[in-house]
Amino acid sequence: MIAAVQACGIEHPWAHQALAAEHALDGDSVVVATGTASGKSLAYLVPVLSALLDGSEAPNGRGATALYLAPTKALAADQCRSVKELSQPLGSAVRPAVYDGDTPFEEREWIRQYANYVLTNPDMLHRGILPSHPRWSSFLKSLKYVVIDECHTYRGVFGSHVAQVLRRLRRLCARYGASPVFLLASATAAEPAVAARRLTGLPVIEVADDASPRGELVFALWEPPLTELHGEKGAPVRRTATAETADLLTDLTVQGVRSVAFVRSRRGAELISVIAQERLAEVDRSLVRRVAAYRGGYLPEERRALERALHSGELLGLAATTALELGVDVSGLDAVVIAGYPGTRASLWQQAGRAGRSGQGALAVLVARDDPLDTFLVHHPEALFDQPVESTVLDPDNPYVLAPHLCAAAAEIPLTEEDLDLFGPACEELLPQLEAAKLLRRRTKAWHWTRRERAADLTDIRGAGGRPVQVVEEGTGRLLGTVDAGAAHSTVHEGAVHLHQGRTYLVRSLDLEDSVALVEQADPPYSTVARDTTSISVLETDIEVPWGTGRLCYGSVEVTNQVVSFLRRRLITGEVLGETKLDLPPRTLRTRAVWWTVTEDQLDEARIGPEILGGSLHAAEHASIGMLPLFATCDRWDIGGVSVPLHPDTLLPTVFVYDGHPGGAGFAERAFRTARAWLTATREAIASCECEAGCPSCIQSPKCGNGNDPLHKRGAVRLLTVLLRGAPDEKPEEEPQKEREGGAGA
Repeated sequence: MIAAVQACGIEHPWAHQALAAEHALDGDSVVVATGTASGKSLAYLVPVLSALLDGSEAPNGRGATALYLAPTKALAADQCRSVKELSQPLGSAVRPAVYDGDTPFEEREWIRQYANYVLTNPDMLHRGILPSHPRWSSFLKSLKYVVIDECHTYRGVFGSHVAQVLRRLRRLCARYGASPVFLLASATAAEPAVAARRLTGLPVIEVADDASPRGELVFALWEPPLTELHGEKGAPVRRTATAETADLLTDLTVQGVRSVAFVRSRRGAELISVIAQERLAEVDRSLVRRVAAYRGGYLPEERRALERALHSGELLGLAATTALELGVDVSGLDAVVIAGYPGTRASLWQQAGRAGRSGQGALAVLVARDDPLDTFLVHHPEALFDQPVESTVLDPDNPYVLAPHLCAAAAEIPLTEEDLDLFGPACEELLPQLEAAKLLRRRTKAWHWTRRERAADLTDIRGAGGRPVQVVEEGTGRLLGTVDAGAAHSTVHEGAVHLHQGRTYLVRSLDLEDSVALVEQADPPYSTVARDTTSISVLETDIEVPWGTGRLCYGSVEVTNQVVSFLRRRLITGEVLGETKLDLPPRTLRTRAVWWTVTEDQLDEARIGPEILGGSLHAAEHASIGMLPLFATCDRWDIGGVSVPLHPDTLLPTVFVYDGHPGGAGFAERAFRTARAWLTATREAIASCECEAGCPSCIQSPKCGNGNDPLHKRGAVRLLTVLLRGAPDEKPEEEPQKEREGGAGA
């Protein structure tokens, strides 16, 4: 093994690599939380490959095995390439293979029987490997190590699902006589040992002192200039982050600088690629083919081709979603451009860390969107550079998460009382409910799965909520890609503009029953943005705290949402060209929320009459949603909000902010705990904005279902000022959920 490492040009490991490997070889689970490009892969590969090498002479021919889990298919494929390079001197002792949805069926049986290092993702573990555990018995029986890469991505509902998938894996391993060591890696994690323990349910040792050399990183905060245009309600319009990022990517490509532009949406990645290519054609047509887009939803062969072109240097510039951030171990990048704050400091540093991966100096640029949080950050850089990354929030005891995994576990092997400690204390309450629903049946001392269908198919662990919608070219029947079911109403509705690999399509029809969107190629001079309406009802108030005469509350709610229309916006400028009505069914969501109420006395003190009450509440709601990612490990698209001048459940003017995931994801809970700091920053963001009556930099929202009407900027500032006067000096002593092993927390 030492010779193989030296053959790669590594004479001596860095101190953190040696320490992590030492813990792993001693049988301790460990998390390596050091910077990007600090050699974390080598830290876990040394003990893994050593175990595989030592077991290669086992009588059964299989020897020790190891499992590698990545959040994306691309990262697993990339790691497989690295393992093959590193293990080449070891001959056939190490047999790595990628096992995911793209793996040809003819290869799968060989992998089950002979591969000793299987690289996959949590989705395939959940749906493919664990339900078929008898066919994987020889692999699970010999499982020595489980590697969990980019473990900071397992947060919220997705992280909670993965935590339960790992508990199911541990249970099956124990039945086969194995007790694998878990090796976790993350470049950006706060309290990494605590987060790793919540994720795995095991004690984990932390290695966080980074001993690797670092090149200089120059970090620029870039605010696009105001244009002469005016948007909704006459608000001034800034040049879009998309257009600004496309210009930067063009300039960097012309200068031969290897760059990646990280974009928050699939559509944005495609748009930036198209704009950059058009501008490069004006300079040097040979450069056009050296810029491309990379995003989820592409077909497997398209993704692999782009990854190869990026590795070889054929591509100079790439506009990519986080599918690349967590996908390819890019080396030799000179610059990273980030189009809009990615939602968390952890993601920001993860993306910026892709530049300078060979130790050389590098450039990172954060281009601010016209958004309250982005504007706040470019004017308050200390909020980025003087603060630690966020803690990982996940709650495996969320009943919406736990219930389907109890069913899946019972389908794998009947569930016994001895298993319940592994899955957490919420089991005792849930099991009778699952029996009543006739999903599980208790016989003697075990619970059995009762249905014919596969229990693992009850849930999508990424919370997509249903079958992905296939995007099909109407004239040819060609499959272009897929869209998550949860996003289909707002992204591939009839009349939507859909971008795919630089080509523009118009959606002609959306068939929700068959999950198919038919599109045809077109060249409209606009993009489309869906509008929706949302109502909310309180199901249960877990806790409430006085804020002056008002109240701050946390509990369970039901949200009803319906996409009702879409706007057509001119490319580059964002100018609204028109609105078209849609007829789509409503969708309901039971989740967790934080909400605050104000009384008539507080409204009088804030000088807010009935004519501006709705606009003041609406403006405060928008700004508070925009600011919450600074306090919770979330993105503004993970949360939603509703403001009502007189809510039927509270009988008072009320503002709600809720988690956009069934059962909640911990974001509203975090908002409740940090409410004073969160709403103080919200008030400051509105008050410090230079606009007169409100703009996208303070109170206008890109996802508002009411077209940002009504909004009242000054009323929102006065309302929040009065509300905060009554706020407790410290956070509430009671907390909605107790800290517990595997429970929610920050």
